[in-house]
Amino acid sequence: MRIAGAVRAVAAFAACGVLLTSCGSADDGADAGGKKGGGTDQAKGAEPTTDLKRIPEVGDRLQDKIPANSRQVVAVYGEGEDSADSTVVLYTKSGSTWDKTRSWAAHNGKKGWTTDHRENDKRSPVGVYTLTDAGGVLADPGAALPYTQSESMQAPHYWAKSHWHDFDYVIAIDYNRAKGTPPNDPTRPQGQSKGGSIWLHMDHGSGTSGCVSLSKQGMAYLLKNLDPKQHPVVVMGDKANLKG
Repeated sequence: MRIAGAVRAVAAFAACGVLLTSCGSADDGADAGGKKGGGTDQAKGAEPTTDLKRIPEVGDRLQDKIPANSRQVVAVYGEGEDSADSTVVLYTKSGSTWDKTRSWAAHNGKKGWTTDHRENDKRSPVGVYTLTDAGGVLADPGAALPYTQSESMQAPHYWAKSHWHDFDYVIAIDYNRAKGTPPNDPTRPQGQSKGGSIWLHMDHGSGTSGCVSLSKQGMAYLLKNLDPKQHPVVVMGDKANLKG
């Protein structure tokens, strides 16, 4: 655990109180239009797909942004530009081909997706982003990524009770953040207006304020299997933008 980083994050959280605004808010789920019960593990009994030449349903524009040394891709397939429903798929590279190893029902921003994310727009940013840091309220489940346990990531208890465990497990998406810091570090290199604190985190059954959420089982699996030596990235967006 990175104690110094966690202490710095706690202090920053106490000072500004806004670090979680992109991941959730008191009204999340109130008008999300998402499918309740999302985030369940769909991998049970599913046959893996192997020997793929590229990540499916991703066009050249985003495909070319996947680093050449990346051997793990978390693909988030949004149902539509204005939809909160999505599917998360983990692909791993073996030799020169990709294998589909797990998939989970998931949610994204309650208002859908955007190619120009802004603070509090309630949409998830389309793009390819590295995954370098993890953490959560709960103890490290055996994460390969650097993991910071901190109660400063606890969802405020003035939020709906269904949201209280959203941040028990978190993987930071490297959108407008400083790599190598705890997920709730407030640094935003592109400025506050571009938003931040975009995470993979646990699902509460409806859309988020910009993050991607999936089941606790799914988060635990990703934490245990995403390996910094494999240079994992997330490729995320609605299906049309992914193909574009």
